[in-house]
Parts: sequence; C-alpha cells; structure tokens
Amino acid sequence: MPERALLALQGPKAVHALSRLDAGVARLVFMTGGPFRLAGADCFVTRSGYTGEDGFEISVPADSAVALAKALLQQPEIKPAGLGARDTLRLEAGLCLYGHDIDDRTTPVEAGLTWAIQKVRRPGGARAGRYPGAAAIEAQLATGVLFKRIGLVGLERMPVREGALIFDAHGHKLGHVTSGTIGPTVNQPIAMAYLAANHALPHHEVHAEVRGKRYPMRVSAMPFSPHRYYRG
Repeated sequence: MPERALLALQGPKAVHALSRLDAGVARLVFMTGGPFRLAGADCFVTRSGYTGEDGFEISVPADSAVALAKALLQQPEIKPAGLGARDTLRLEAGLCLYGHDIDDRTTPVEAGLTWAIQKVRRPGGARAGRYPGAAAIEAQLATGVLFKRIGLVGLERMPVREGALIFDAHGHKLGHVTSGTIGPTVNQPIAMAYLAANHALPHHEVHAEVRGKRYPMRVSAMPFSPHRYYRG
C-alpha cells in the first residue's frame, strides 16, 4: 500500500502521549483498533506492536506521515527509535522474527507456537487437519520434535549473535542461535536458539561459541521481560 505509511508508538507512556492528539485512543485495548484523527490526518490506529510493551501502530496517509511524526515528537515522552531498538525489545518479549527464528521450513511445534493452532483444527476437533502441513504437524504433536525453540541467558557478559553454535559440556553440537543481543531491559545477554529437545530443559547449561571461544548460557523461559499489553 504505497499510499499509506506505518508509525509505531511503543512504551508505557505511549497512551498518554497519543491521547493528546485524540483522547479516544485510550479506550482501545490490546489488539483492537479504529479510525482516529491525528494531527489533521485520518488514521487507523491499533493498540498493538511487536515489542511486548503497551503501544500503538498507526496507519497514516503517506503524504501526512512526516507531519504526524513531527507532532508525535513534540510530545515530551516520545523519542525516535529505529528497527534495531525494536528488535532488542521483541527478543526480550520472546517474539519470533520471520527469516531468523522461523521460516517456511519451521513447524509451529518446533517453534513453540502451538497456541496458534486452534483446538478445532487439532486431532479430534470438528475441523481437524485440512490445512497445509497438517499431517507433519499432527505427527509432531503426538511424538514430539528433535529440535525446539528455546530461550538462553548468558552467564558471562558476552553477547551471542545469530548463527552461533551451541554445544554441551563435552563438545557435542546441540543447535544454533537464531537471535541474540544484550537485552536493554534485563541488562544481560539473551538469545533464542533451536536446541536438541533432550537438552531444552529449564535451567540446563549449554555453551555458545563466539569467535572460537565457548561461553556458558542457561536455558530460560520466555519472555525474558514480562509482556505489558493493556487488556483493560
């Protein structure tokens, strides 16, 4: 949609700042939306985002995007941020990034996304199967997977980036990192990885290889930082 632009406003004070432009946005709850008039532009606003924080995504006519961005930046709570900053927050929130943590070769079972498979579509449901990949996914639901997506927390202050290999204490390869950074909120190295299922156990210690040296990491539950969605 080249005639539209998208601005994302994220964080615990987002609702206070955006309400100055249209007080009605405060009535929205997580994953709801509607039309609003912001800085003279007719926008569609949803209370959503990919950071794990409360916030809004604003669809605005492309020719009004700069004016709206300037109006937002005049609010004292708001500062500009790029996709790199957003990426650190979505990782802290345990949210997958397509092309990195999931792709067209990953199943929802391997990725820990089985919540997205409706009960009605699961074996025994009224509309079981009948979707692409159903046979393979149902087999994994029944028997498990060899590798699964997990969270890792670094035990030393060394960021572990995408592509780093994961080993056990005896040097056996267990998997690889798909996303990694120093979490700005949790203030420690965090990563997502695909790990051999028999090692993907809470608090299990593994080692990530960075520039030829191996650093200890511990399997962790996700999200690393709690979600703060506003549900009313």
